[in-house]
Amino acid sequence: MQGVTSATVNFATEKLTVEYDEAVIQIQSIRDAVNGIGYGIADERKKSEASIPIAGMTCAACARRIEKALGKNAGIISASVNLATERATVIYDPGAIKLAQIKNAISEIGYTPLDAERKGAVDTDRIRKEREIAILRRKFLVSAIFGIPLLYLAMGAMVWWWPFPIPRILYPMQYPLNYAIAQILLTIPIVLSGHRFYTVGFKAFVQGSPNMDSLIAIGTSAALVYSFYSTSQILAGNFGAVEGLYFESAGVIIALISLGKYLEAVSKGKTSEAIKKLMGLAPKTAIIIRDGREAEIPIDEVEIGHVLLVKPGGKIPVDGVIVDGHSAVDESMLTGESIPIDKKPGDNVFAATINSNGVIKFKATKVGSDTALAQIIKLVEDAQGSKAPIAAMADIVSGYFVPAVCAIALAASSAWYFLGTPPDGWTHVQFALTIFISILIIACPCALGLATPTAIMVGTGKGAENGILFKGGEALETAHKVNAIVFDKTGTLTEGKPDVTDIVAAKDSGMDEGKLLQITASAEKGSEHPLGEAIVRRAKNGAVDFLPARDFQALTGRGVEATIEGKRFCIGNRKLMDERGIDLGSLEDESDRLAEEGKTPMYVALEGRLAGIIAVADVLKQSSAEAVKALRSMGVTVAMITGDNAKTANAIARMAGIDRVLAEVMPQDKSNEVKKLQGDGFRVAMVGDGINDAPALVQADIGIAIGSGTDIAMESADIVLMKSDLMDVPTAISLSRSTIRNIKQNLFWAFAYNTAGIPVAAGILHIFGGPLLNPMLAAAAMSLSSVSVLTNALRLRHFAPSRAKG
Repeated sequence: MQGVTSATVNFATEKLTVEYDEAVIQIQSIRDAVNGIGYGIADERKKSEASIPIAGMTCAACARRIEKALGKNAGIISASVNLATERATVIYDPGAIKLAQIKNAISEIGYTPLDAERKGAVDTDRIRKEREIAILRRKFLVSAIFGIPLLYLAMGAMVWWWPFPIPRILYPMQYPLNYAIAQILLTIPIVLSGHRFYTVGFKAFVQGSPNMDSLIAIGTSAALVYSFYSTSQILAGNFGAVEGLYFESAGVIIALISLGKYLEAVSKGKTSEAIKKLMGLAPKTAIIIRDGREAEIPIDEVEIGHVLLVKPGGKIPVDGVIVDGHSAVDESMLTGESIPIDKKPGDNVFAATINSNGVIKFKATKVGSDTALAQIIKLVEDAQGSKAPIAAMADIVSGYFVPAVCAIALAASSAWYFLGTPPDGWTHVQFALTIFISILIIACPCALGLATPTAIMVGTGKGAENGILFKGGEALETAHKVNAIVFDKTGTLTEGKPDVTDIVAAKDSGMDEGKLLQITASAEKGSEHPLGEAIVRRAKNGAVDFLPARDFQALTGRGVEATIEGKRFCIGNRKLMDERGIDLGSLEDESDRLAEEGKTPMYVALEGRLAGIIAVADVLKQSSAEAVKALRSMGVTVAMITGDNAKTANAIARMAGIDRVLAEVMPQDKSNEVKKLQGDGFRVAMVGDGINDAPALVQADIGIAIGSGTDIAMESADIVLMKSDLMDVPTAISLSRSTIRNIKQNLFWAFAYNTAGIPVAAGILHIFGGPLLNPMLAAAAMSLSSVSVLTNALRLRHFAPSRAKG
């Protein structure tokens, strides 16, 4: 384009960088050009995100309705509503729309937006849920107290073999008006207890977004209207109209659905138990030191800079740095390490960890939503509130489901009214009405809406309990497809704390082992590489005097160079020696022996000639071999990637049980190696802990970061393992597979239920001489379908972490 001087697209960051002449072309023209070839330009406006709890949702259609309503507002970039967590995640432009306006948009369509703030969210949410369950229990009890005698009255009059006689004064044939009035009196309290079905259902229907409440409201209202019409006929002297009373159908339907809603709320509460456990770890108060005195204050009042006191056995309230005292702190809830860690002044402490013995004072550095615990909770909440790609089909179906059901009910009942032959003793109106009510009541969008999010909630929660943090539903879903895993070596498969094992000086170097260590340690003192740090640590432990090093240069992935005592030293791996044309000479056999023992040879060259070798070994983690064995038993190909030479890498791989080794790989090439595996048809997971692993973590289908690693690695990953136990890798894959299997079961039964139930309600069995579906049985089936989906999802709570087989 004229005016554009350069344009670069970064695939990884999904960003387009354009240099252009504003005098020739405007930014909107560039946007239009990109849009014109089928790609979208993301909005560069300032974005805010809000997670808004919503009360009053009953099915997937409700969630879709809220999403559609929010999407119509200018300033809202995206809105996603999760039925299981009952939350809306809204990304919006605060300059165009305020949070209060977003809440008003939700209120206008009949739902109740709650406080989106996180302060006190644990207790507030728990109290709200408990209150909601109590209300649903009360509504069910009211409907049951009046519904049972209503059913008793109707059955006693209709069924000749009914063993419990009704009072003579209520006999329908002799006293039809008494019979009708008694049913009305019993039905009114039931309808009042279920009034929300009508207020929400009809409002949604009028606004063109019918939901499950609409189906119940229309179905029971049809029964009630026809029953009141029959009652008016009785008043007019037509006693035969007593057979047109359907009060018991409306009453029992509401009672059964109220029971289903109560059980559903109880089950939903159980799906979020994991997040409640995490939230419950945080203490509610803290002891602050003010003017030399101790004072207990609520946790919300702690500010950065406050000096806090924690006594033995007490929980640390916020993140901070110790300023006085020594103690051992149990950090197992964060790291999984069961042994308390010794802490001294200058060491970091974290919220919800337990002070084991001494008294410590520390300065608060992170409070509220910035603490490590709060970040973990947010990660789990975000994952539970996110939507997995597998949910897309259910979301699409549920959007058209209720209108389609209404159309089917109307078409089927009309067809039976005009063309069908009613059962003996039934009128055409009764026949058509039964079909109409049964179809509306048996249809269950709830089961479709709950199938995926409930399993995601339980799955991510179970992961958090085991120290595995999934960053979203997509990560949880994609992990089950992984069939190849690449482990970084240093710090991932190994402890990442190498030690010097051998020092070998060349005979013609003029240096002994002590001098070789002194020179190498002096050069490596400026390096941050774990191998260099091991050499420096060995020198310090041996009280070696460090020499001044000039012109230090770090050579990424190869080693270092420095001038010491006027001589130029080159220290690094075999690749660096080859680059410099340095021959290993007589030390080549020694180098091979060290490498075959799993040690990493660091070559020291003086003025272009090899002066010696310092070998460093990194111990394999105890869980590495077991994790590899478990993964292979699951059918996963396991590979190791390292910058080490091939012989050392192969030695470590043999100990770990890995047969696919990618050795001598430069940090910047790790992502290319992952890409090659993907090109061979593998779904690849990359497991790493360092900054140099970040590009590979992003390139992989699933990036898995070790929690003890760097912040950059954890930010780049899709899954974070809070512990350093590599057995959590097969556990994460296994949990993903179990969760997706559970979701598929839920979706199958939800679709199967509706696919089979609606035709039965429409009278397909009656065509072949079979029975008609009673509306009350339809209500029971509908309630049980959503409860069964929740119950199936709750089975994931019994998931057990993987252990190697055999």
